[in-house]
Amino acid sequence: MVSTDEALKALESIQDAGSGRSLLDLGWINQLRLQQGRAVFQLALPAFAQGQRERIVKEARELLEQLDGIDSVQIELGAAPQTQAIGAAGHGQLQPPQAIPGVARVIAVSSGKGGVGKSTVAVNLACSLAQQGLKVGLLDADIYGPNAPTMLGVEGQTPAVEGEGSSQRLTPIASCGLLMVSMGLLINPDQPVVWRGPMLNGIIRQFLYQVNWGNLDLLVVDLPPGTGDAQLSLAQAVPMAGVVVVTTPQKVALQDARRGLAMFRQMNIAILGIVENMSWFIPPDQPERRYPIFGSGGGNSLAEEAQVPLLAQIPLELPVQQGGDQGRPISLAQPESAAALAFANLARQVWQQCASN
Repeated sequence: MVSTDEALKALESIQDAGSGRSLLDLGWINQLRLQQGRAVFQLALPAFAQGQRERIVKEARELLEQLDGIDSVQIELGAAPQTQAIGAAGHGQLQPPQAIPGVARVIAVSSGKGGVGKSTVAVNLACSLAQQGLKVGLLDADIYGPNAPTMLGVEGQTPAVEGEGSSQRLTPIASCGLLMVSMGLLINPDQPVVWRGPMLNGIIRQFLYQVNWGNLDLLVVDLPPGTGDAQLSLAQAVPMAGVVVVTTPQKVALQDARRGLAMFRQMNIAILGIVENMSWFIPPDQPERRYPIFGSGGGNSLAEEAQVPLLAQIPLELPVQQGGDQGRPISLAQPESAAALAFANLARQVWQQCASN
């Protein structure tokens, strides 16, 4: 029969996706005991880690049931542990969320899956907010697929860097009326980013706290698609005014958007609303026509189901794609277009919600 120490040793390999630390060290797994072929322990996850519960439970069961004499695993609900202080570098340790000096509010733009135009929404939302007289920053946290530099016409530029280590500071690039940082400004165009969670956590914290943002009314964070390390890192690091979830009317996009909504709710982050992108196609030679090529009604049904606002329905127009490729977002290049007007209305609604909180 396996001993308790051996069972604990087996559980040491289970890690928090955001910090890379063992759950045993964090105190999230505790009170392990063995009872007549059954392993029992408490799982005590803080609110921001609830999205990891299913994965942790699966790993723990598999690890324990491989041990001699353990036939079943019982997992009890424990009280969430207290957070711990962190060092200046902010790598691998927990902390209460810390505000960014000079930045009044932080919002995220997220999507359950790729290919729904999340970065296009984030860039045009940020530009529209800036056009309405606000001081805006854009943090491109899509580390593995950074597209914001291309969309804002700053591809090839490099931010100035001062200092070293935890005292290092980056100067954001100014473009289209806002300030921005992106991994795409720090690597070669064809260079892949092959990083695990702790390194991803580190660069996101650097982009939050080691950039000379100055005084901003709003920092827009363009998250990568899905429900992974970047989302957890952001939620752990900084207080957030809310998140905008982007989807298309297509069924598969809606399924993944639901997962994203559930994740942010588990982390106690406010859902500002849903943006349905590519709601219909507008032919350039027939601007009065609408073709719902990805279906219709999906964003509205998701908003009703989740009891959150449907903030915008963004049409698919050729100038949206052209503006993104040419570094001139449609909200600036063609402000009277249907898509630009939708982005402007989206910006007004987002700011109204943020300002009222």
